[in-house]
Amino acid sequence: MRVFVTGVTGQLGHDVVIEAVVRDHEVIGSGGRKGEDMNVFVTGVGGQLGHDVVNELCGRSYNAVGSDIAAQYSGVQDGSAVVNVPYVQLDITDMDAVAKTIEEIHPEVIIHCAAWTAVDAAEDEQNHEKVDAINHLGTQYIAKAAKAVDAKMVYISTDYVFDGQGERPWEPDDKCYAPLNVYGRSKLDGELEVSSILDKYFIVRIAWVFGKNGKNFIETMINAGKTHETVRVVNDQIGTPTYTLDLARLLVDMIETTKYGYYHATNEGGYISWYDFCCEFYKQYGLKTKVIPVTTVEYGLSKAARPFNSRLDKHKLVTAGFKPLPTWQDAVGRYLKETNI
Repeated sequence: MRVFVTGVTGQLGHDVVIEAVVRDHEVIGSGGRKGEDMNVFVTGVGGQLGHDVVNELCGRSYNAVGSDIAAQYSGVQDGSAVVNVPYVQLDITDMDAVAKTIEEIHPEVIIHCAAWTAVDAAEDEQNHEKVDAINHLGTQYIAKAAKAVDAKMVYISTDYVFDGQGERPWEPDDKCYAPLNVYGRSKLDGELEVSSILDKYFIVRIAWVFGKNGKNFIETMINAGKTHETVRVVNDQIGTPTYTLDLARLLVDMIETTKYGYYHATNEGGYISWYDFCCEFYKQYGLKTKVIPVTTVEYGLSKAARPFNSRLDKHKLVTAGFKPLPTWQDAVGRYLKETNI
């Protein structure tokens, strides 16, 4: 039997072809533009997610172009593809520079990873304008430039757009926005710009991010555990971690489709507290440091209000046909093997 399969560059089409071949059918496949024919522009490649997104794109033979505020790639020199891909210095708060750069590159897809992520520093009054310029206006400029070249856009956002109360997991299409801090407000404003300017967009909310290319909770706490007999970690903020290596795979899966909209994407494995998270990676790392659970109030220190409820409902991923991320426990193990903490 001869079988014609459309969309073979996507997850389902790929698996259908394999199954048809196994059953000795003659298969003819078709799909959209991919790999060597498609240009993808990635902002924020000096950070954890941008680094992994570029490497995932290169692994699938896309033409990736990276950018960030630095004059040249400033991330970890790990010998991976991102170190040597074409790189463009870009200040995303410069509207004219954004328009000119994206017009010249003319990408089919823009994956916008650049952001102000220093949540506590965002609360300082002298930083308010800069935070808004990066997370809100910079995103607006990227979205307008994407529209001008008819590019798909992926925007990375956060559970901080909600008020962090209750225990119900936030759903991707919830509109009960109520950010608790300056950072959350700026990311919400970015979301609203993308959704109002574009039709071809993926807004992907994540939480508790960790990756190889930058500082994160795991690295910070392991370094603290090496020099302290005890550490204090909050146990009343609940969510799930996101490993950028796993997220990058999902984002590239997404751009191979037209299943636009809002999504939530963190690792599977169940909802946990920061205390639970720390206990697990200490165990996997082999640290004997005692972890003391404390409430957010007992911990103190933070300038910015933190959400107690960072639970993100991810069922929409499965409904849309995307493969969920592996468990966070598995992700921690792979991360620890990849790094030299």
